[in-house]
Amino acid sequence: MANVPGGAGARAAWRGVVQEYRSFLSLPADAPDVTLLEGGTPLVPAVRVGRGADLHFKIEGSNPTGSFKDRGMAVAVSAALQAGARFLVCASTGNTSASAAAYAARTGLPALLAVPAAGGGVAKGKLAQALAFGARLVLVDGNFDEALAAVRALAAARPDAALVNSVNPMRLEGQKTAAFEVCDQLGDAPDWLCIPVGNAGNVSAYWRGFCEYRRAGCATHLPRLLGAQAEGASPLVAGHEFERPETVATAIRIGKPANAHLARAAVAEAGGRFLAVSDADILRAYRALAREEGLFCEPASAASLAGMWAAQDAGLIREGQRVVCVLTGNGLKDPERAVAESDPALHAQPTAEEITACLPMELR
Repeated sequence: MANVPGGAGARAAWRGVVQEYRSFLSLPADAPDVTLLEGGTPLVPAVRVGRGADLHFKIEGSNPTGSFKDRGMAVAVSAALQAGARFLVCASTGNTSASAAAYAARTGLPALLAVPAAGGGVAKGKLAQALAFGARLVLVDGNFDEALAAVRALAAARPDAALVNSVNPMRLEGQKTAAFEVCDQLGDAPDWLCIPVGNAGNVSAYWRGFCEYRRAGCATHLPRLLGAQAEGASPLVAGHEFERPETVATAIRIGKPANAHLARAAVAEAGGRFLAVSDADILRAYRALAREEGLFCEPASAASLAGMWAAQDAGLIREGQRVVCVLTGNGLKDPERAVAESDPALHAQPTAEEITACLPMELR
């Protein structure tokens, strides 16, 4: 299939999502190109966990700050600069704050980041990123949904603020470029796209991207969408908001998704489904990705694989179908969880004999 001019295959050197896909983006012509060379992430075929599917993983943890958020942030901050914003503001479960802080540092804009303080709401790796980039971090006595309501009110009262959560349409414009890449990398759209769902912007963005690429003649069909939510934070499955969402997958610990209406419409149009998966299933997929595929993602990312397995068990995804699971964030975002889910380190004296004794029994 021929690539669209400016698409992922058009040039050897990747230029970031704004330049690569500008003809597809609703950016003002005079908006600057703010980039950390985000996008262009690998699509890695599975070797052991596909259970009969032709499975591929979109490794969004390879973006500059380690998550898919960088795609949308590049476009949102480009638009914010063009509009004359004086500072960035967002609420976050971690990845948005890390990304906003990085792009703020890149442009010289201050960033004000509100993250939930309660219940270990943000993984330490993400907090470390935001602080390292020099952002002003505010720990809010509440959950993500309450923090988002507060920063939306702040942005409404301050015309010089750029709200860079996914309620900003420019965020979704940037995030849809991942769908373009999937088609460019596979040569067409997959049969299914499986994706974690928290605030519900990303599943909407992928659908927009697939639809636009098909209209442009760059894909012959549209995929079905599988949106995976954690059971303790699954409003799109349960049909009601969660006042106090709970899950080990902190990136999708959201009980009132701001983009729920867009996500429902996208999944319905795609003939897809939302499924809830337990924390135990998420962690099972998390360990399998690392130990059987060599792919280290944060727990929320593993919800896509857990969701695919559940869809296979339910007969939704059939053997041989081409499936893409989106791994939204790097495992180093949550190092404490990685340690908790791993076997303890062994100890030995510095001799060949003692170190050899640490081998599995069958190799000694």
